Amino acid sequence: MKITELLEESARVKKELCGQTSELEKIEKVSNAIAKAFKNGHKVVLFGNGGSAADAQHIACELAGRFKKERRGLPAISLTTNTSALTAIANDYSYDEVFSRQVEGIVGKGDIVVGISTSGESPNIIEGIKAAKKRGAITIGLAGMHGGKLAEVADICIKVPSNDTPHIQEAHITIGHIICQLVEEALF
Repeated sequence: MKITELLEESARVKKELCGQTSELEKIEKVSNAIAKAFKNGHKVVLFGNGGSAADAQHIACELAGRFKKERRGLPAISLTTNTSALTAIANDYSYDEVFSRQVEGIVGKGDIVVGISTSGESPNIIEGIKAAKKRGAITIGLAGMHGGKLAEVADICIKVPSNDTPHIQEAHITIGHIICQLVEEALF
């Protein structure tokens, strides 16, 4: 049945990720960096396009609200939620700068910035990560199989072993949930 095949393919991608020790170590490293940043009074800023924008919002919500534990809110924000900023910056500058301009205004040294791009090639994600590095932030990328340019510019880039956008996005949200749980366990 087609549905079974689709579920099995999604599970195969995550199972393959389980076998990639280097990527699992990156997930742990990112979780530890985020927990440390929160302990030291810093924030997490996330962004992406399309489905990755939704993932950025989802992960920010889990951190700002709660994931599994009743606890205080954590300072996490997605830069994809302010349509006025997105459209004004795109109109006045270019769409390539919609995240970098926001990063320039709100990101500081020690903050964590997460750019999500299934291809790793989205110019606005790359520019956002570059701007964050200039501000002294720790930069994280979530990408697909090869990581693209995002893997070259981010301090840490977690690469999902797939070239299929839906399966990459499914794995990204799973990785986001794992990070949220590890952060909660570390802090609370």
